[in-house]
Amino acid sequence: MLMIRLQRTGRKHEPTFRVVLTDSKNGPKSGRYLKILGWYDTRIKNKVEQLEVEAIKHWISKGAKLSVTLHNFLVSNKVIAGKKINALPLKTVQKKEVPAEAAKAPEAAAPAVESAPVAA
Repeated sequence: MLMIRLQRTGRKHEPTFRVVLTDSKNGPKSGRYLKILGWYDTRIKNKVEQLEVEAIKHWISKGAKLSVTLHNFLVSNKVIAGKKINALPLKTVQKKEVPAEAAKAPEAAAPAVESAPVAA
């Protein structure tokens, strides 16, 4: 499957990225890609002019998938329509297992208190 993703280039503390079309099995640092579709410099303000927008849309129509980071970047710059995707893993709250008998006991006791008649 083809993937459009960012490939980091540049020096330490001066990140620049290539937007590349590659096979999804290739790692982002492998250097193996089929085509360069633009570049992204984090220090430049007008970021859309760095990309070949028509080429990116063409490859998306052919079935290439976007990485989550690149998808969010293109959505925020209004190149493609859609919602942003959460790139961070979801944290799951670990629930304590309560025995079934203990869980039913408070539920059964609560209605009995409410239905008791009030002496006036």
